Amino acid sequence: MLFKTLLLAGLVTTAGATSTPVEAPIVSKPFAGVKANTGKVMAEKVNGRIVLTLTSDFQNPDAPDPHWQVIDSKGNVYLLHKLSLKDGKMNRSITLPAYIQDVAKVRMWCAFVEVNLGEAEFETAVK
Repeated sequence: MLFKTLLLAGLVTTAGATSTPVEAPIVSKPFAGVKANTGKVMAEKVNGRIVLTLTSDFQNPDAPDPHWQVIDSKGNVYLLHKLSLKDGKMNRSITLPAYIQDVAKVRMWCAFVEVNLGEAEFETAVK
C-alpha cells in the first residue's frame, strides 16, 4: 500500500513538472489614436499560444463596432474578436490562433466604418 501511495505521488509530481511554463508578460507602448488612447496591452505565451490582455486603465473606445486587430512583424493584418460585449462588458483578453506567429502591434479597429481607433506597438515583435 505504501508503494502505491509513493508511486501515485511521484506521478502527480512528474505531471506537474512537465506542464508548459507561462512566460512573463511583455507590455506594449500606450495606445495612441483618435478613440483608443488609454492603456496598454500585455502579451504572454501560455501553452505555446500568444495571449493578449488589456491593462485595467484601457477604456472602451466610443465607436459602433470595435474589434481586436493584430499586425505581425511581416505586416500581415488579422481582424479578430469583437471588443464590445453586451451590458458594457469587453473582451479584455484573447488567445491568438496558432497561425499568428508573432505580434508587432495591436490595433482597435472599427469594423462598421473601417477605421483605426488606436494602436499599441511592442518594442520588438512578441513571438
